[in-house]
Amino acid sequence: MTSGPRPTASSPAESYPALVQIRAVVFDLFDTLVDLTLDGLPMVRLRRHEFPSSLGVLHEVVGAFSDIGFEDFADALIALDRELRKNRYEQGRELPTLERFERLLPHLPGAEDATDLAERLTSTHMDMLRGQVTFLDHHPEVLGALGGCKLAVCSNFSHSQTAFRVLEDARLRWHFDVVVISDATGWRKPRPEIFQATLAALGVAPEETLHVGDNLKADVAGAAAAGLRTAWVTRRIANPDEALEAHEGPAPDLIIPDLSDLPGKIGAPLR
Repeated sequence: MTSGPRPTASSPAESYPALVQIRAVVFDLFDTLVDLTLDGLPMVRLRRHEFPSSLGVLHEVVGAFSDIGFEDFADALIALDRELRKNRYEQGRELPTLERFERLLPHLPGAEDATDLAERLTSTHMDMLRGQVTFLDHHPEVLGALGGCKLAVCSNFSHSQTAFRVLEDARLRWHFDVVVISDATGWRKPRPEIFQATLAALGVAPEETLHVGDNLKADVAGAAAAGLRTAWVTRRIANPDEALEAHEGPAPDLIIPDLSDLPGKIGAPLR
């Protein structure tokens, strides 16, 4: 871990020594390798509130099976989400999207036994989210410059198949030796189990591994607790210094504004 004074996000890159003896680099997916914003989703109006959401399109899919009104549908899904996520997230568990929609069926009059509806809702919702992902053209080149290291993805997300498709869309998939998504392991970052699963699949020790992500709790504190070294990417952080000051966990070993800064900070990989 970095010794001396706690770093700030505005510290010059030269203040960080190259990380040597790194055999593997593990990346978070969203807002690290690719960006996901929901502002482009269709606008829906629920009572007095208007916001971008997939709810309207999902209700259209449900309409082939149930005559439930939009507000009742939205209320049922939102209430179910709150209940399920609270219980799961408190335990560090993932809530797979397919299970979420399977649990919704009993709340949809006439659709209780529509066995393929949950799959249709999952596909529709995930296609809409996938359409909100944007890519950074230089990231394939950055990963190529890390060719001496094993590379992995370790990400919280509720649908592994979509995560793989996003990586393919971004021309990143084939750079990675291992892809671990939380809906497949059942555990979410910052739980140690998802990091341990990634390390086991890579066949490396935690101290030989650098985890790179944008979230101080999930990516930095979680990875550090599992024994990995950490790099915090601040590209999408509105006020990095303020965020770091408020962070109560361990400081990152490395702070970088963009992934393009990463290759020069890693010393010769162990062989």
